[in-house]
Amino acid sequence: MTKRGESMSKHNPSDVKIREKGDLPRKKYNPFEIAQRQLETASIKLGLDKTMVEFLKWPMKEYVYTITFKKDDGSTCVAKAYRVQYNNARGPNKGGIRWHQDETIDTVRALAAWMTWKCAVVDIPLGGGKGGVTIDPKQLSATEKERLARAYIRAIASEIGVMKDVPAPDVYTDPQIMAWMLDEYETITRVSHPGVITGKPLALGGSQGRGDATGRGGIFCIREAANVLELDLSNGTMAIQGFGNAGQFAAILGYEMLGLKLIAASDSAGGVYSENGIDPRALVEYKLKKGKVDGFPGTQPISNEKILEVKCDVLIPAALEDVITEDNAKQIKAKILCELANGPTTPEADDILYANGVLVLPDFLANSGGVTVSYFEMVQNIYNYYWTLDEVHKQLDAKMTKAFHDVYKVSMHEKVNMRVAAYMVSVKRVAEAVKLRGWV
Repeated sequence: MTKRGESMSKHNPSDVKIREKGDLPRKKYNPFEIAQRQLETASIKLGLDKTMVEFLKWPMKEYVYTITFKKDDGSTCVAKAYRVQYNNARGPNKGGIRWHQDETIDTVRALAAWMTWKCAVVDIPLGGGKGGVTIDPKQLSATEKERLARAYIRAIASEIGVMKDVPAPDVYTDPQIMAWMLDEYETITRVSHPGVITGKPLALGGSQGRGDATGRGGIFCIREAANVLELDLSNGTMAIQGFGNAGQFAAILGYEMLGLKLIAASDSAGGVYSENGIDPRALVEYKLKKGKVDGFPGTQPISNEKILEVKCDVLIPAALEDVITEDNAKQIKAKILCELANGPTTPEADDILYANGVLVLPDFLANSGGVTVSYFEMVQNIYNYYWTLDEVHKQLDAKMTKAFHDVYKVSMHEKVNMRVAAYMVSVKRVAEAVKLRGWV
């Protein structure tokens, strides 16, 4: 465990994620260094003093564990696990748990930082946290996933709680995994604590509207962006890189709520394109059946790199970080770029997109619908009264709409891009809480 004020081990360069595009030179992107650079840019605009900036640049607490669990064949699997509690000045930490073979402490640090700003930008009283396990979940059976889920909670149980730190699902974790984690926590504590985990099944205290919350929140932001740009999306087009949960709901809701025609979509196995449009519901059904979008009838193949360069009104990167860089930003032709993934755009790419008139809806604004409804779930769990689906949608719409306009107003007034503006809104709120507490 590393606490504020203690020395932190340097990351291993071999842990840094490497992205490639064609024959371009290999480049390394450290997501936490990017998050720190983004914070520094906003801090200069806000005029924060150096001590405050230094404090906000680092997690207040972080934990690294070595955990074990039994495989079905009787062998023991050893895995690295993490939980980072970035800043709780505004309330209990909140953030998902990712299972991914490329997970590193720097990835988790970055995501915890972005969760801090995400909660602040939508103005919910929570701090930022994140967790992860370095493992390939595709190689695990259902019973092995359960053992891993329980092992992870046994490791972090003393550091979480409804008024302390509340985990949730993220990449390759889902409501069933959250159910196992909740059960393990309650087995350890011998008390019912449904609010300690969000993203749970409805039968265990989950919230209506949580499943599509990230995608729906992004669509609300796209709607407001189109309004300020005076852009009619009723006959518009969209392309989605990353056809997981958020991407699938964005495709369906983009069509049903805004009239956007899906012309391209991709996942880790490849992509599909059709100028005439792709039925989003049919594509989701195909993906769930085949495990990939590649081969969908009536489409032609397209790579994950080329899908970013498709001519469309709305581009939605909904996969992993660092996919839009200075190498491909100039080729992006979308009018609105809605980041449902965490950290898909590098700072250099941001500058290019802003200069080219692309309105970027930054990740911790655009994909904050998930944590907003998770907050609603916590509230419902705490006072043991549950909302209707319509009420959840109404409250989410109100939160996302206000957050968009708070950020857009700063962007216009300060003449900065939307990411810097979002940072300015959120960092100002967190810094105020830190100062009022007397921490800095």
